[in-house]
Amino acid sequence: MNVYNQYPTNVLIAEDDDEDYLIFSLAIEELSFKVVLSRAENGDILFKLLDENNPDIVFLDLLMPCKDGRQCLREIRANRKYDSIPIIVYSSLNDLQNIEFCYREGSNMYAIKPHTITELKTILEKIFTIDWKKVLYFPPRSMFVLNPQ
Repeated sequence: MNVYNQYPTNVLIAEDDDEDYLIFSLAIEELSFKVVLSRAENGDILFKLLDENNPDIVFLDLLMPCKDGRQCLREIRANRKYDSIPIIVYSSLNDLQNIEFCYREGSNMYAIKPHTITELKTILEKIFTIDWKKVLYFPPRSMFVLNPQ
């Protein structure tokens, strides 16, 4: 994914919390490159939008109704047609058990929800500058957990 080209990056976020989604969308708007943002408010809607939107990248909250992020991660990675889509777990959960689970199940990165839009913008800029086609499934060691603290 090259964020500096003329085409927008198609981003799908699975996030049920309206406030968290608002903060995420405001941070996206402040980025210096084009992003088309779609939202799935739960795990069931996520799978409908995966097929409709053909996203370049998915941000996945772990705590959602219907299907939680863990179930979604397993189902996405079990389906070969989604192999080329990077999945960034975007969660407030900051414990090693959840982080290890997500990497074992095929997450490409685990980003802990920050406390400010400025911190989120910094995290997003790092994520969007990664050439995911080269590092898919093998993120650089320094990028395993993005935590603003």
